[in-house]
Amino acid sequence: MKKLLVTGSSGLIGSEVCTYFARELGFTVHGVDNNQRAVFFGPQGDTRWNQQRLAESLPGFVHHEVDIRDRSGVLELVKTINPDVIVHTAAQPSHDRAAAIPFDDFDTNAVGTLNLLEAARQACPESPFVHMSTNKVYGDAPNSIALRELETRWDYAEAAYEHGIPETFTIDQSKHSLFGASKVAADVMVQEYGRYFGMPTCCLRGGCLTGPNHSGVELHGFLSYLVKCNLEGREYRVFGYKGKQVRDNIHSLDVARFMAAFTAAPRQGEVYNLGGGKANSCSILEAFKITEGFTGKSQTYTYVDENRIGDHICYYSDLRKMRAHFPTWDITQSLESTIGQIVEAWKSRDKKSA
Repeated sequence: MKKLLVTGSSGLIGSEVCTYFARELGFTVHGVDNNQRAVFFGPQGDTRWNQQRLAESLPGFVHHEVDIRDRSGVLELVKTINPDVIVHTAAQPSHDRAAAIPFDDFDTNAVGTLNLLEAARQACPESPFVHMSTNKVYGDAPNSIALRELETRWDYAEAAYEHGIPETFTIDQSKHSLFGASKVAADVMVQEYGRYFGMPTCCLRGGCLTGPNHSGVELHGFLSYLVKCNLEGREYRVFGYKGKQVRDNIHSLDVARFMAAFTAAPRQGEVYNLGGGKANSCSILEAFKITEGFTGKSQTYTYVDENRIGDHICYYSDLRKMRAHFPTWDITQSLESTIGQIVEAWKSRDKKSA
């Protein structure tokens, strides 16, 4: 039986990958997670509940309490497991939080990725290595694109970006946030191990990754946190851009499905913009309206007339390269369906904790 090693296995994407590869592809799954989200974000970021869910629902699931910053521990773990596939999703995921913890951010995102890459090169260089990168590697360069203002959102005014941001877009000479910079370092290193050593690697520059198993907090997890605020009657803070800033949202299931497609037919040092595309994009104002349709509750919010540093005014992924390389893959979970699932998931969790 093939073995899968997933870092960040208790997080949104990691847990979805564990479940998909185990149930759909028959892999034995080894999860690596030490609940750093609780350290980064406090109790509301805790993911032990998801670790427990995986242990109860996936026969043969093995949890490893390893910190990816522990170089010797990572080298030994990968050597011992000798996985057929590595999916690296562990990260310090907040560009706001990174400024307060720059060493932890870089050691986790950049050095942790290097530890895994070198461990893979030494132990299993032919095993596909999938790295969950981010669209923040583009910094605020997308904000230089001419925009047009619509009633509830911003959109690209230039025909060249009709389909969204392509993988060829510059990652240089822009403001990234410290999080974006640490993820650039990791992204380029994953590409380099692919090109220099001939390893099957790819970087997935994610848009807003979302789904019902997200533990959203204000600084990370846009839709999950927005839905939670609505259900609890909590005030949501909108930072700048009139609330019309646009994000493309992709369900964790469609992320896992793409990872499976890549690992079945891997390439060396590839890069893909993995998001929901224009069809699954929305502004904050539009997300309020969709959520209100499911909950029947009006969203209360305050407007802060200052955008977050390095934040995108409008961003959605150009999916044409992904579809060309892997024509059997496509988006299966619509934005509306995804938000509906998040609403039901928060209701279910609230009942269990009551």
